[in-house]
Amino acid sequence: MAYIGLLSDTHGYFDDKLRQFLEPVDVIWHAGDFGTGVVAQEIASFKPLLGVYGNCDGYDVRDYHPVMHFFEQDGMSVLMTHIGGYPGRYDYRALRLIEAYRPQLFVCGHSHILKVVHDKHYDMMVVNPGAAGLQGFHLVRTALRFRIEDGKLKDMEVGEWPKTLAQP
Repeated sequence: MAYIGLLSDTHGYFDDKLRQFLEPVDVIWHAGDFGTGVVAQEIASFKPLLGVYGNCDGYDVRDYHPVMHFFEQDGMSVLMTHIGGYPGRYDYRALRLIEAYRPQLFVCGHSHILKVVHDKHYDMMVVNPGAAGLQGFHLVRTALRFRIEDGKLKDMEVGEWPKTLAQP
């Protein structure tokens, strides 16, 4: 059983609120737009990291993280890429990957909108953790944590914080 923290769109920002939320997880998955290689390294030094690069990431990130990952986690097949979309509105590149790999869990970022939905057509869960950073149009910073056990998602929790530099 793995306890997973899921981030996307940190855009160069990884603060104590995220660290506190992610402290109990075993591994962090990052669905792209780290923002800088420094932030990617900061996350990786905090917890084991599995990530993909996003459209805003430079070569300091792309040299270490691929455009997509397909892997198995505790009995569940997982496909992760940055630009994905949603059921009925997948990015054409993501749709090709979905059709080729047929994952049980599709993880993406890019939209800055937290969404967890079941795609009945492909019989898979689609998970986007929203944006954990400060850059972008979103009003609230978000992240997820959940467990995968025997091929099933369990105990999903949402972390939510104001989009501000001020620490209360």
